[in-house]
Amino acid sequence: MTVDRGRTALGKRLGRLAPGNLPGGRDGRRMLWVALVDRVGSGLWASTSVLYFTFVTRLTVGEIGALAAAAGLAGLVGPPVGGRLADRLPLTRVLIAFQLLRAVAAAGLLVTDGLVPLLALSAAGGFGDRAASVLTKLYASRVAGAERVRYQAVNRTVANAGWTVGGLGAAAVLAVGGETVYRVLLLGDALSFVAAALLTARCADVSAGTRVVTGGAEGEEGGEGGEEAERARPTGPWRDRTYLLYVLTDALLFLDDAVFRVGLPLWAVHATDAPHGAVPLLLVLNSAMVVGLQVPLARFGATTRAAHALLLPLSVVFTVSGVAMAASAVHGAVAAAVCLTVAAAGFTLAEMLHAIVSWELSIALAPDHAQGTYLGVHGLAQASQRAAGPLAVTAAIAAGPFGWGVFGVIIAGGSLAQHRLVRGRLPRAAEPAETEKGKAVVEQAPESVQRS
Repeated sequence: MTVDRGRTALGKRLGRLAPGNLPGGRDGRRMLWVALVDRVGSGLWASTSVLYFTFVTRLTVGEIGALAAAAGLAGLVGPPVGGRLADRLPLTRVLIAFQLLRAVAAAGLLVTDGLVPLLALSAAGGFGDRAASVLTKLYASRVAGAERVRYQAVNRTVANAGWTVGGLGAAAVLAVGGETVYRVLLLGDALSFVAAALLTARCADVSAGTRVVTGGAEGEEGGEGGEEAERARPTGPWRDRTYLLYVLTDALLFLDDAVFRVGLPLWAVHATDAPHGAVPLLLVLNSAMVVGLQVPLARFGATTRAAHALLLPLSVVFTVSGVAMAASAVHGAVAAAVCLTVAAAGFTLAEMLHAIVSWELSIALAPDHAQGTYLGVHGLAQASQRAAGPLAVTAAIAAGPFGWGVFGVIIAGGSLAQHRLVRGRLPRAAEPAETEKGKAVVEQAPESVQRS
């Protein structure tokens, strides 16, 4: 009986991921293909970039660092510019333009080895990458409507799968060796952006149109209270103090990304007795958990208020993960490996919960008429942590076990602060009559949102 129930539950879960059951209809599925192709290409380049600049263009370590800095600084500008353009021009056309910019920047790296042009191309690539990320999120929020949280979960699962495929493909090809291999992988990255642009061109454009707030049935047509609140808001994100503070706290919560990119590998190798071979296994654990659990966890943040409530357990997870990292300094390979595994699992769980919260709140707190501009400003949270994140985790490493404990507590504090900060901006709970009105609003959504 238990086995049959398990099979039934598994069957239902797989059924939810069937193409016909995915949010967003046909255009939503096409955008998932865009995410997959994009991330496969990015996985190819991420595994190759340092080797390419070292052995093909013959750059020094300092010069390679300068390229990364140029891409990071330009990436700070990309989200606000992309979001503002999306509020004024057809979204798909703007997204295609940035995807083609990334393709040109990647292809340009193949034909030059001078530092100045490489800096310019790296900056262009970073600018286009962060802008395209925000525009993809904006399109998903419009095409998936009230199911945007579940769509985001599927999108993250697909993107992680793409990264894995790209990384494994690069590893297989790099085994051959030689400069030609590096050039082929870079060309594959450029072509992935062209393919993403072609797929995007097949997606119907979705205007801002009607607002769907998952915390209830209110929107532009959700009653006088919703309209008065909309009019009372600042005219843009740069004058919206609450939203700016929200972005600041979210940048703090995004630091979990730096843990896996920099912090955990360095800490495990230099400060613990865990075997060095455990490091790649911990990174695989991170990817496997995201692929396997992101979609099931999405149901816990299916409404705006539910996503907001997740900030409380998220603060606990961050605290426990920081303590586990500190405890991994214990003597003994087995004990250290166990503590690192708990820390990796904890930070991965925090990453997934924060992805649900951030996706929903960044959209729900933005007014209809400037959704792209607001999401562009929110994109600064993730873009800025790419620069500040490595500094934060290296500071934690330098401070020893105590530093990791403080690291976890500080991020947990940011989660609690965000919970209190946005509480007054959440949509009110819908009355039964308003729920019916909300259903009617969804039925009036663009055709591309409704069709499956």
